[in-house]
Amino acid sequence: MSEQTAIRARALGTRWLGVGLAAVISVVTLGLGLTGRLNLYISPESVWFACTAAVVTLAGAIWSCTLPLGEEGDHGHDHGPAPEVADAADDADHGSPTASPRRSLAGVGAVAGGVIATGVVAAALVLPPASLSVELAMSRAGEQSALFAGSDTVALGVADTSTFGVGDWASVFAASTNTAAYDGAPVILTGFVTPDSSADDGVNLTRLVITHCVIDAQTAALPVDVDPDDYATGQWVEITGTVRADADGKLRIEPTDVVAIDEPGDPYEY
Repeated sequence: MSEQTAIRARALGTRWLGVGLAAVISVVTLGLGLTGRLNLYISPESVWFACTAAVVTLAGAIWSCTLPLGEEGDHGHDHGPAPEVADAADDADHGSPTASPRRSLAGVGAVAGGVIATGVVAAALVLPPASLSVELAMSRAGEQSALFAGSDTVALGVADTSTFGVGDWASVFAASTNTAAYDGAPVILTGFVTPDSSADDGVNLTRLVITHCVIDAQTAALPVDVDPDDYATGQWVEITGTVRADADGKLRIEPTDVVAIDEPGDPYEY
């Protein structure tokens, strides 16, 4: 391979690791946004920002590709090589024993990083968008999180529960000290079934709640009087029923109708 060919190959590799991968990620982001599937990764309030950033990135990538190869880092200044660079070049010219290993190590690192980055982007292109798993929700169940912050605060009033989802009710179940006030509240809730480790005659209606993106997903679960053998773990259901307060003050859902459904297009609450 001639020196000119080697220089061109390095320039192509550098461009791919920079603007190439950025352009592909931008296209994927815009595609998910246009099809409504970006909600599987981030909060709906952040979709516009992500798509705007993708458009700006894609425009910059297209502009960068109009430059001749190797000129991305040329800022039009000619200050001469820095002392360290000049020393390194001098070492290379005189056959310094450390020059070749350093260059080889840098090359290996660049190739390894490029392969990993390319693999991640390829996976985003090939793998279909998917919601977070039931296993993740179960593994995070019971964790102390912002969803239940202030659970030791006395509830002085009763909120309007007509628009409550699973996450809202989970906060009430965890925080309310006036549980009798919620007894008899009607609910229509959607979620997936997970085991209730605290009871043998019921399950949990579970939902993942995200604030900004799937990284901060928190598990919200409500005990429901449903035979554990009636529905498999992970089955999505719509439950119509009533909130009931036990004698010991604990809240649960008493269903009047349970319908198995497919996973909704937007599986999270926010």
